[in-house]
Amino acid sequence: MASRPLKGSNLTTVRGINERLILHLLRVHQRLTKAEATRITGLSANAVSVLFRSLESDGLLLRDEPIRGRIGQPSVPMRLNPDALHYVGMKIGRRSFDLVVVNFTGQVKAVISRQHAYPTPATTLQFINEHLDAVVQEAGLARDDISAFNIATPFELWSWTSDFGAPREEMALWKSFDLAGEISRAVPWPVTISNDGTAACRAELVFGPPVDVQDLAYFFIGSFIGGGIVLNGSVFPGRRGNAGGVGPLRIPDESGGDRLVDHASLVVLERLLAQRDTDLAQSIYTETEHWEQFESELTIWVNRAGRSLGHAIVSALAILEFETVVIDGAFPPAVRQRLVSAIEQQLDRLDLQGVNRPELRAGHFGALARAIGAAAYQISTDYMIDQNTLLRETPAKVPLASAPSP
Repeated sequence: MASRPLKGSNLTTVRGINERLILHLLRVHQRLTKAEATRITGLSANAVSVLFRSLESDGLLLRDEPIRGRIGQPSVPMRLNPDALHYVGMKIGRRSFDLVVVNFTGQVKAVISRQHAYPTPATTLQFINEHLDAVVQEAGLARDDISAFNIATPFELWSWTSDFGAPREEMALWKSFDLAGEISRAVPWPVTISNDGTAACRAELVFGPPVDVQDLAYFFIGSFIGGGIVLNGSVFPGRRGNAGGVGPLRIPDESGGDRLVDHASLVVLERLLAQRDTDLAQSIYTETEHWEQFESELTIWVNRAGRSLGHAIVSALAILEFETVVIDGAFPPAVRQRLVSAIEQQLDRLDLQGVNRPELRAGHFGALARAIGAAAYQISTDYMIDQNTLLRETPAKVPLASAPSP
């Protein structure tokens, strides 16, 4: 299916949308001259010139070296200014916390991560209090340089406690904990909460290599499995912010459970490794590069997860005609590629009548995808075009305790 080009309007009343359009296209194309932007958007040459000058004046754009050797005056490409804005992103995970500082083009300027057995409201606030200033300073910034603090977390953290060995009583404290409110009192910036799978999907869309597709399904394998959906070229969070929460998808012919989360989750690999060595099992959450020590159990898990993900993808394709499926997770790139290959092999075996086989791609951000995607929230909402909500009323804020996400 050919992508539908984004078009602008020459009406001055929608100038804000046109500014977003220019910034959106520069994020996709990386560099554009005024002539190229005029051709792509359908705006007048004068309108594009005004927009470029305004965005440059605001510090959002930089001039590149002029392109010479053509007829007429040299063209001057424009690009996004990486240092225009900076954001803090945090992932609250079932096995770890991540804090990142990310600039306007997605470069990670600093990271602090800590493993835990399970998260509680108290340990979350303690982690922020102990490490927030340090991660900002490590990025070479001051608090005034930060524009927002955004959090990615599984919704209903109190659910599935038995699946990862957390005490039900302590995790139940999340039910009444006002996460956004408590953090807003501790930091001077706007605070937002996103589902962790949706956030990881946003990282891929906003900061990953450009993809010329409009509809995409995204699977992220962490302690449990979640995901996100891209429709019409924009992340679609759903009514309650949990679209793409794929864990409950039903999987046939696998012992150990009939849900995707029962097979394509790192807690499954953790249990396999714990039969050999409990300390080794926990190291899958801290070892980011070398998983050779897990090899025998890893092979079993990759094959099992690949079979289950193949079934899940076919189910997803029966609902929406995704052009591409992206697979990412909290494991090294080599494991990600092995998992993609295992899924391809499973799709070779399955009956695909009635669905179109999508292109399968590996994601690009691994374990940090959720925190990076949290940091990208303001960029996608304030500086990009969302064709799912364009010219509509802004949707209501999504509460933290809205819907379960494995």
